[in-house]
Amino acid sequence: MHPILRHAALACAFSAVATSPLLAQSPAQEPFSSFRNIDSTMKSPKMNAFVDPALGNNASANIHEVFMEARLTPDGEPVQEGLVWRVFSPVSGDDGKLPLLASAEGGSADFQLAPGDYYVNVTFGRAGATKKLTVAPTGDTEQQVLVLDAGGVVLNGIAGSDSRIPPEKMSFSIYSSDVQDDGERGLVVANVRPNTIVRLNTGTYHIVSEYGNVNSVVRANIQVEAGKLTEATLQHRAAQVSLKLVSDEGGEAIADTAWSVLTSAGDSVSESVSAFPTLVLAEGEYVAIARNKERIYQRNFTVEAGRNIDVELLLDKHQMRKQDVSFAEDL
Repeated sequence: MHPILRHAALACAFSAVATSPLLAQSPAQEPFSSFRNIDSTMKSPKMNAFVDPALGNNASANIHEVFMEARLTPDGEPVQEGLVWRVFSPVSGDDGKLPLLASAEGGSADFQLAPGDYYVNVTFGRAGATKKLTVAPTGDTEQQVLVLDAGGVVLNGIAGSDSRIPPEKMSFSIYSSDVQDDGERGLVVANVRPNTIVRLNTGTYHIVSEYGNVNSVVRANIQVEAGKLTEATLQHRAAQVSLKLVSDEGGEAIADTAWSVLTSAGDSVSESVSAFPTLVLAEGEYVAIARNKERIYQRNFTVEAGRNIDVELLLDKHQMRKQDVSFAEDL
């Protein structure tokens, strides 16, 4: 199943179709106001960091101010929010890791650093860049510009041709496009909710969309471009199904009922004990089986993409007669 893709300005939700930059140029065009963000921080353009205490008191007499900024593309505007800066020593500690010397959050940052070598890392959500920095004993240290080569993606889903899936009923997982030696893909971020910006380095990613928790799963590859937001709407061929065992047509659901849902081939797809279970099923032919007080009732039904249905089983099998499954409102 292929996704429906488009690039749009963040503040325009789903109305714009033109390619637009991920970062806006003014507060009125604030790009993060319309969607939830993963790994975002409050806007804070400058944060002072600290000198490593291990450098000693003499180092403080020769401190250099180093200004740093990050951009999504080489010719883009500086990122003004959502950055996490970290400065590391190039010499590994006893634990084999590079010691963290200073950090800052927000936008651009001013670091006060003694002469020496450092590694500077900046992250923007799941995107990041690292650069080696040398602070000379004399003279000014030039401004450091790190290019993230990053963009963003916002994911949504529809059932059928145009029925919007409620956000609470679906989630996405983002994987790397490359398949590892064990045949699996590397997980980048799990349980992404619809209408959420995920900031990623440029490249191709494998998206897995789940609608409900039974058998409606859609996969697609999506390209993330530097400085742009990609909106992807994945189409599920599925619908919501409600089951109930009743004494009379349209009556109250009978409690303490065990339910099984089988495919037309006899494969089990769902088991539950409930008076009125509701589940999402991929389109196709199914059999609903209800067990109550050692009696078994069953009924065939059909799921059509994008159409919610209610399936009733009558307590007295002799009352069963051919009838169309009633359609509820579209999603």
